[in-house]
Amino acid sequence: MKLRTIYRCQQCGQTSPKWAGQCAACAGWNTLVEEAEEVLTKAAAKARGLTDFSEPPVKLSEARAMKAEHAVTGLPELDRALGGGLVKGQVVLLAGPPGIGKSTLTMETCSALSSGAYAGKKILYVSGEESISQVGSRAERLGARSEHVYLMSETNLARIIEEFRNLKPSFLVIDSIQTVYHPEFVGSPGSVGQIRECASELLKTVKAAGVPLFLLGHVTKEGSLAGPKVLEHIVDTVLYFDAEKNNIFRVLRPHKNRFGPVDETGIFEMTSKGLRSVEDAGLLFADSDRERELAGRAFAVAFEGARPILAEIQALASRSYLPYPRRTVTGMDLNRAQMLIAALEKNLGLRFDEMDVFASLQGGIRLKDSALDLAFCAALISSAKDIPLPPDVVFLGEVGILAQVSSPGFLDRRLAEAERLGFKTAFVPRLPKKDEGRFKTLKLEVVRDMGGLYAALVKLTPAKAGKQKE
Repeated sequence: MKLRTIYRCQQCGQTSPKWAGQCAACAGWNTLVEEAEEVLTKAAAKARGLTDFSEPPVKLSEARAMKAEHAVTGLPELDRALGGGLVKGQVVLLAGPPGIGKSTLTMETCSALSSGAYAGKKILYVSGEESISQVGSRAERLGARSEHVYLMSETNLARIIEEFRNLKPSFLVIDSIQTVYHPEFVGSPGSVGQIRECASELLKTVKAAGVPLFLLGHVTKEGSLAGPKVLEHIVDTVLYFDAEKNNIFRVLRPHKNRFGPVDETGIFEMTSKGLRSVEDAGLLFADSDRERELAGRAFAVAFEGARPILAEIQALASRSYLPYPRRTVTGMDLNRAQMLIAALEKNLGLRFDEMDVFASLQGGIRLKDSALDLAFCAALISSAKDIPLPPDVVFLGEVGILAQVSSPGFLDRRLAEAERLGFKTAFVPRLPKKDEGRFKTLKLEVVRDMGGLYAALVKLTPAKAGKQKE
């Protein structure tokens, strides 16, 4: 066996014949690490089957379309993030920071599958970080013990594949891919070369057997997936598991999915007995105290994929004692918030150049829905003019740079959700195409621009607004 020395970037996987302080591909500093790469002759490559095709090429017109049949995992929020469930041969990469609950989620998935879609079938859980007793203790705490789930503590890829072929499970979990090493390749576990080769071998193995695979992965301190970027291209689905405010709720966000949408979000609540799916997130991130009128608080209905979520926006405009007033926004895009502030200044004559502006979404969730614009403007006007907003009013609309209000997507569904949650009045840029009479308890008020919004807010509480203007 002939070896040669190369230097591989630990961020992007780019190779270089000599060491350099900065990677030429991703511009990362001090990321090139020395590795030994095997040089294969043509004969050796052919002996390994690297030059042989498993199937001859076929015409595109004759290729049969694959019908993705999803097997429900038994965890509603995981099924939502996966696009309906698991597909045969699907390779899922589950990434997240340490201690976020990746192992807990996969253990509960194994337990639910063993009593549901894969009842009576074998499931193999391979842990490279913990012993069998440690994994068993977690399963006992979660109440996830099952006779059909097999545990294995191993980091040698050859042993894992051997046991996989002997056991013939219907579902495979590798916890985690950074701990597994390929015995035929040089490099320590977790290096770019080892992660790439191990993932490739596992993918070929499970694809040939038609078995779904869960790969658990670590993330760096910057929040990106540790290892080569090519790992995300190899797998079928990439799920990021992260925590929201107070570290109570866990959010599962798909960044790539070949068998479903990527705009869905799974929400879990961490309890003493493991993760619990939060199916009705309508009131999850809003203040439970919705009885009082408050200045600077407005409600909107946002969409995360196909899920409507009640969003509570809190804004505070106060006198600034700094040369440059502060603009602090949590949960929303700062640049968009600054654009909305400029639109209010231009069209309403409000002076925010002497005010600090703080805004946040209650609950700590991050939303990118443009339907929150009108609620943000209403909350900011309410705080600046000290106009209390009633708790049964919701604002739905996208605000442009010229302060005009346009209709967001799924307006009918947003209004239906607002009515279900008990709101009495909704400010919208237009009336729905369908008859407005179908909303029995929800009154619709049309707002065309920021001037109309200000007039509507003054109309809501004329006494307070008139006193402030004087």
